[in-house]
Amino acid sequence: MRQDLKAHYADERLPRYTSYPASPHFTGAVGPAAYAEWLRALPAEATASLYLHVPFCRSLCWYCGCHTHITPHDAPIDDYLASLRKEIGLVAGHLERRPAVRHVHFGGGTPTIMAPGAFRELMALLRAHFPFAPEAEIAVEIDPRTLAPAMIRALGEAGVTRASLGVQSFDPAVQAAIRRRQDYAVTEAAVAGLRAAGVRRINLDLIYGLPHQSVESCIETVRQCLALRPDRLAVFGYAHVPRFKKHQRLIDAATLPNAAARRAQAQAVADALAGAGYRRIGLDHYALPDDPMAVAWAEGQLHRNFQGYTTDSSDALIGFGASAIGRLPQGYVQNEPALRAYAARVAANDVATLRGYALTPEDRLRAALIERIMCDGAVEVGAVCRSHGWDPEALLASLPRLRALTDHGLVKREGMRLTIPDDARAYVRNVAALFDAHLGTSAAMHSCAA
Repeated sequence: MRQDLKAHYADERLPRYTSYPASPHFTGAVGPAAYAEWLRALPAEATASLYLHVPFCRSLCWYCGCHTHITPHDAPIDDYLASLRKEIGLVAGHLERRPAVRHVHFGGGTPTIMAPGAFRELMALLRAHFPFAPEAEIAVEIDPRTLAPAMIRALGEAGVTRASLGVQSFDPAVQAAIRRRQDYAVTEAAVAGLRAAGVRRINLDLIYGLPHQSVESCIETVRQCLALRPDRLAVFGYAHVPRFKKHQRLIDAATLPNAAARRAQAQAVADALAGAGYRRIGLDHYALPDDPMAVAWAEGQLHRNFQGYTTDSSDALIGFGASAIGRLPQGYVQNEPALRAYAARVAANDVATLRGYALTPEDRLRAALIERIMCDGAVEVGAVCRSHGWDPEALLASLPRLRALTDHGLVKREGMRLTIPDDARAYVRNVAALFDAHLGTSAAMHSCAA
């Protein structure tokens, strides 16, 4: 990482560009009626991915930035799942032509907090309403600490193909500071059980920049993870935002590593994974060479959506559950985030859409440019502009910061091609922001670029 760039770019607060425009620009101008119309307009040949949000956990991890609720009881989960099942039927009812499903992702919270029978029922319901492609990927996020053998069997029987397990850190001091005790043996048993049940692909999630974390503890966590030989690892930097996530105030800020230490941790993890044969994918993912994500990256077919980097190229992303976000050809929609309000909307036989955004032709162009920068670290501006009927010279001339970024070495320009050098790849969001016409037009607080 180029240390000389830090003063100019590291503290810029920028979106993570899992969508363009970013979700703070969604408004109530797009509501249930618009969403229903967009669903009905999906063409017969369309493909889809499905996202199901299960916003419950058994205990609160103090670092968490997710939209989740803590419950020791099953009743709130059962009530929520009843609404979720009804929403699936309501949304499917608006589809005049059911798109073929190529990806399903259960996110949370902890999706495996539900009963094994409930998971089987949900999968059966999805298959009843949607045709599944034979090669469809079905992925589930898992907390190994609460994963019971009965749920492992249910995942295998339901056809789950990929599991993402939260690890964060195996350092006991770090775990104590973030209130997430998770022995290596627990994770090892979960991975072994999942593979035995037929879940072929395993992802592990790590975090750097946590309290009491060091380069040495990061490397030790990576060493233990490598013993499990996961197909992918996601490595995120901890975002300490106690102003927005009040439970993060329970973390002693004095124990957090400073910016230089965070960068050293990130680099140490990257080097260790590269040395073990993993390909670095985009900003924060690593994959074995035969993993579909590494293949998609090598072929220039990697994509980015609300789950981060993905191989999903479907025409539509249909989100189910409180706060879930969807994307259709016409734009984005987001469900009501409050559980009671979400349930009330569904009980009224309406889709749960609270807000959204209708894309313009210029938005689609800029989204395509940003996606290629975020995924490939490079973009052929001329080719992308021409595919959208846009003048590439006029677009480049409208980017006031392009000269500064090229002068500082964040971007190398060769004709219409922009490339981020390897030693500046940590600043990929700064380069993507070149194309963001909405940046600074909302009061949203984004995370620092590096």
